[in-house]
Formats: sequence, C-alpha cells, structure tokens
Amino acid sequence: MRFVKMIQPNSLRLKILLAYVAGMLFSITLLVIAAAVALQSSVLARMDFANLAEEMAEDIRFDGDGRPVGFYEDADELGWVYVSLQREVAYRILDEAGRVALLSSAGEQFWPTDGDLLRLERGRFDFEHKGATLYGATEPAVHDGRTWYLQVAVSTRFMGLLHRVALPLVGAGIIVFSLVLLVAFGVCTYITLRYTLKPLQEVSKSATAISPRSLNSRLSTEAVPSEIAPLVDSFNQVLDRLERGYRVQQEFLGNAAHELKTPLALIRAQIELREDAGTHRDALLSDVEYMTRQVQQLLLLAEASEAHNYIFTVVRVQEIAEEVICYLQRMAEAADVCLRISAADNVKWRADRGALFTLLKNLLENAIQHAPAKTVVSMDIQNDTVVVRDRGAGIDSAQLPLLFERFWRAAHRRDHGAGLGLPICQEIALAHGWTLSVLKADPGLIFRVSRT
Repeated sequence: MRFVKMIQPNSLRLKILLAYVAGMLFSITLLVIAAAVALQSSVLARMDFANLAEEMAEDIRFDGDGRPVGFYEDADELGWVYVSLQREVAYRILDEAGRVALLSSAGEQFWPTDGDLLRLERGRFDFEHKGATLYGATEPAVHDGRTWYLQVAVSTRFMGLLHRVALPLVGAGIIVFSLVLLVAFGVCTYITLRYTLKPLQEVSKSATAISPRSLNSRLSTEAVPSEIAPLVDSFNQVLDRLERGYRVQQEFLGNAAHELKTPLALIRAQIELREDAGTHRDALLSDVEYMTRQVQQLLLLAEASEAHNYIFTVVRVQEIAEEVICYLQRMAEAADVCLRISAADNVKWRADRGALFTLLKNLLENAIQHAPAKTVVSMDIQNDTVVVRDRGAGIDSAQLPLLFERFWRAAHRRDHGAGLGLPICQEIALAHGWTLSVLKADPGLIFRVSRT
C-alpha cells in the first residue's frame, strides 16, 4: 500500500526518487564515457609515463663520485621490466652536457641521436624505434648541485596491451562502485524521505480531522520541513479567519431565530385568543409585516456576505442615488422629511449596481427614520465619497461602533426595524473594498462611504 501511494504521479517522494535515479544514471554515464575516452586515447598513457619518470627521478642512486649507478630498492623493483622488455621499454640518465651516464639493458641503440630527446628539459616526446612508436618523458633530478636528466620510454603497443588488460578491471570496478553507490544512496534517500515526509503526513491527518465542531484546532509546525512551515502557518491563519467567521455566523443565526420567535409567538397567541377575526386584524398584519421585513433583511445580509453574488460594472452613482430617492419618496413624505441630493459631474464607480442601490437605500432609510419632521436628509456625491447626513438627535460617541452590529437598534426611530440595515451596508462596502464610517454631527450623524 505504501508503495502504491509512492508511485502516484503527484507524489513528492516519487519525484525526488526519480530525480535521484536520473542523476545517478547520468553520473554513471559520464563516468563511463570519461573512462573510455581516457583509456582509448594517448593522454592517459602519456600522463602515466610522465608520473613514472618523476617517481623514478626521485629514486636515482648515486655513487661516491656523484654519478648515477642505478635506483633505490623501490625503483629497482621495476628493473626486470627493462631487462625482459628491451625492445618495449628503456631508460637512460644524461648529464648537463647530454652525455649518457646510465643506461638500461636496452642499450644505446634503443635511443635516436637527434630530435626532442636531446632537448634537456622536463617534458614529453615521441620517437620511432624499429617500426614501433614510443612515448617518452624527461624528468630532471638535482644531486650535489648537479642536474641529471632521466629519460624513460615505452612503446605504444606495450601500453595498449596494459590497457587491454586493465580496461575490464576498470570497467568492473566502475560497475561495482556504481551499484554500491546506487544502493547506498537509494537506502539513504528512502530513509531520509520517510522521516522528512512523516510530519507532513501527521499534518494531513490533523487537517482532515478538523470539522465545524473543532475549529479551534490548529496544525502543529513542529518537525515540519522549513520549506513547508510557511504553508502550515498560512493554513492556521485561514483557520483563524474561518473560526471567527463561523462563530459570527452561528451568533447571527441564533439572534435571527430569537428575533423571529417573538413575532411568531405573538401571532399564534393572538390567533388562539381572538374571538372575532376582525378584532386583531391590524395587530396581526403589523406582526406579519415586521416578520417579513426581518426575513427580507436576513436574505439581503446573507447575499451581501457572499462575494460570488456581485457583478461589478462601471455605474453612475448619481443615477442610482436618484432611483433610491424616488423609491423612498413616499416614506420621506410620510415622515415630513425633505430629501436633497448634490453631486459632482459624471461620478462613476466600479460596483454591483443592485448592491450599491441597497447600500444607498439603507443609509437614506436609516436617516429618514431618525430625522425630525421638517428637517432635511442630504446626500452629497463626490468622486471618491458619498456622504449621507440627517439632523436628528444622534447617539452617544460610545455607541457609534455599535451601529454596525447586527440587530442593534438605536432609540429615536419611528419603526421597529430588525437592526440589519447598517450591517448590510457594511458587508456591501467590504465586498467592494470601500470604507463605511460614521461621525457625529451637530445635529445628527454623518455616514461616509469612501473609495480606497
């Protein structure tokens, strides 16, 4: 089951393992190519013999007169090569004048008398001997203030034979090394991923267990990889906002149920107690009207709280304001309140037309409810603000923040509304990115909608 989960296309573990395998295969391929090129070219042979010449130069043995007479024990172990393979390998030691001081058993005839061999300086050279190509190297050695030059040569066919013998061994070594590396890194990677991803599995289980009954739970960032920790923190912040929103909604639903229960109980009681259907007709109609208004406000508030209910277009604010005044004109006349509007030229906002109508309607309706008779409720429309003012009794400064609380109702109003008009305005403003604020005036209140 764990293996099935690991091979899912979107599995982070599978992707990392595949990247590791691809990297290993690529590394092995490069290693094999490099080894093949090195073994099939003369570069490796030349480097090998240059190193051999350098090592032998350090092991030259001198007699009491300071003349070279052979090599020390470590270098003498190669002496049999120069005896047995006189046509393939040879060495000689020259003095500063180019005179031969010491020869291998191949003799003087092994070495040509001209060409790069006579240039007494460190370096590599090639020459032909009896139809065979030979690689050579010169290495200086200083003893008692004198400089001697060791020259070593080997045939290309002899080096090719060595490489033919060595190549299978080198190839086998590469394969064994690669397999060991693959297994070792594979096991380490699997163990590392298992323990690295284990905290993420725990976080996933914790997130799955969160429900509306456990919104106070939070995901732990302990032992979570540092790259994932910001994501877990962000998820916890989302849970914070979700919990606050859920609690508000629960409180809202409880308050709504409480507000609706009283009118329904009154209607039921009046119906049960009435003796004549016409006696309580007006009271019943009043209760029903009140309940209908509350339900309508609840629906508007629910719609205003959902962003997907908005369709944003460019609208003329003055045109919508005039529609609102026309809609509320009968209410204003019944309250003996005058509605007045002033606007700058051609003010356009990006907004949902229906939501903006509801916002302005609720602000004006609220002002009419609190405005004394024979007073003016004004609306001033500017490029970035809409201001609604009444000239009523106002409220205390301490109560200003309560105006946008759901179901809170101030005194000095003519009807018994649900206390949801201004909260609806607040929701609409937030959805548009606007700011809705209230200020005390003398007299009355000023409500300001500002674009940011």
